[in-house]
Amino acid sequence: MAPMPSTDSVLTAAHRQELLGLAARSIQAGLTGDRLKVRAGDFPQPLRMTRATFVTLTIDAQLRGCIGTLEARRALVEDVASNAYSAAFEDPRFAPLERGEFERLDIHLSLLSAPEPIQFGSEKDLLAQIRPSLDGLVLEEGARRGTFLPSVWEQLPDPVEFLRHLKRKAGLPADYWSATLRVSRYTSESIP
Repeated sequence: MAPMPSTDSVLTAAHRQELLGLAARSIQAGLTGDRLKVRAGDFPQPLRMTRATFVTLTIDAQLRGCIGTLEARRALVEDVASNAYSAAFEDPRFAPLERGEFERLDIHLSLLSAPEPIQFGSEKDLLAQIRPSLDGLVLEEGARRGTFLPSVWEQLPDPVEFLRHLKRKAGLPADYWSATLRVSRYTSESIP
């Protein structure tokens, strides 16, 4: 798969605001029992690019929902609207968002680059290649999979701890190691 072009130079401040507004409208529609219908053709070309996104919801700086896609399969506006709805109402870690929470909700978007496999021979080798604060990681072992966005480095700045927590998120022991373990990295553009 070809690397995803960066949207940094393509998306204007107005485009970024439009994406945040779209995420909010998708959540508002969900609060009334609807799903926002999004037609990519109704949006400017930069917002129709095929991109993978994550939508992170917080209230008072506490996580309230986070859902996304790791592989680009649909238009940016469609992915944002769908992931915003899912983060608000389908994240299995949280009860569905309630009307009274909406006004306190902070919406953060992460636009992901395409994941790139990291080649490594040992855990030490992998740790030497990880770029703190820059890399999001996808860890896979058989049917188990977990990811941390680059923003997780703010809570887990030590690469060893970052990797240990990611293993646990994937359902593996923190000290797990296997020659069949696969790890990919990606970067993200954050909005706001």
